[in-house]
Amino acid sequence: MSGGKEQQAAGPRWTQTWLGGARSAGADLGRPGERLGLPENGSGAIASYGRRVIALFLDWGLSALVAGLLARTLDWSAPQRSLLTLVVFGIQAWVLTATIGTTAGKRLCGIRVIRLDGRPVGFLMGFARSLLLLLVLPALIWDRDYRGLHDRASNTAVVNI
Repeated sequence: MSGGKEQQAAGPRWTQTWLGGARSAGADLGRPGERLGLPENGSGAIASYGRRVIALFLDWGLSALVAGLLARTLDWSAPQRSLLTLVVFGIQAWVLTATIGTTAGKRLCGIRVIRLDGRPVGFLMGFARSLLLLLVLPALIWDRDYRGLHDRASNTAVVNI
């Protein structure tokens, strides 16, 4: 009986590795952005989840405000206003990311979108990224470099300014 307790103390339980992820299993995944050649800290480093989520909420709030003002002016119903919020969010994410690499919310959070090949994001990649962002699910599936499927499809990353 004591042999079983010694065995259990010698190695982690399978749930510890499963719940803790690959790092708890001893896998060295490197730091976010290392594989992409980005710095560890400061300007150009991969932006944190927190900053990205706050920027998303700021952008959504700004879009809701603009949509609310337009809907009130045009006397639209609540469902129309909700759809308009989504459209305004999508357009501002597309145009601002494509032209200046950042949205109002991202700028306030000190982050921006870059193409990994060094070129500007541009309208085509900005559109693809924004369309996938509007579908929500691609943006929720992240890799170890904190890039959602929308970033991977458009060859972009969100970095600190």
